[in-house]
Amino acid sequence: MTWELKYLPEAEKDFDSLSRNQQIIVDKAIKKVKSNPLPQREGGYGKPLGHKMGTKLTGYLKVKLRKEGIRIVYKLIRTETKMLVVVIGMREDDEVYEIAQSRIKKHDL
Repeated sequence: MTWELKYLPEAEKDFDSLSRNQQIIVDKAIKKVKSNPLPQREGGYGKPLGHKMGTKLTGYLKVKLRKEGIRIVYKLIRTETKMLVVVIGMREDDEVYEIAQSRIKKHDL
């Protein structure tokens, strides 16, 4: 089953700000995850987040593209088969988690 994919407007800007090569890699990774975005404990690709570096991201999942140094934070909307990308960003200093938390608050997710 393929899940419907949505992006927060800011996540679309994150994607647009990546280099073309990074966009290709992220797009490929998101398409792969979209086929099974469930948490790893349920046989999917997502790694659950919790409280990390002062952020409260319980209920959200991440995918790390280690070689590229990129993280993707997303949420499954289980009432439907929908996956919402919250942030795409570089792995430096866990800033991506702080951005995710501020966007979650902003969009009342």
